[in-house]
Amino acid sequence: MVKRQKSPCIDLCDFSGPKGWCLGCARTRPECSQWKNMKPYDKNILEKALTKRMNQIKNG
Repeated sequence: MVKRQKSPCIDLCDFSGPKGWCLGCARTRPECSQWKNMKPYDKNILEKALTKRMNQIKNG
């Protein structure tokens, strides 16, 4: 059985960040809606990008 990856959402949905990124999880609206249907490989790639995005958001 494959372990389901937890969504990066922290229930702070504010898409006013750079490039429309959510200030809570750094995803775009389309990425949020596609999360449940993404393959684990794609989720891993996105999660690495989210780390970089959150650093950009924090550092302005």
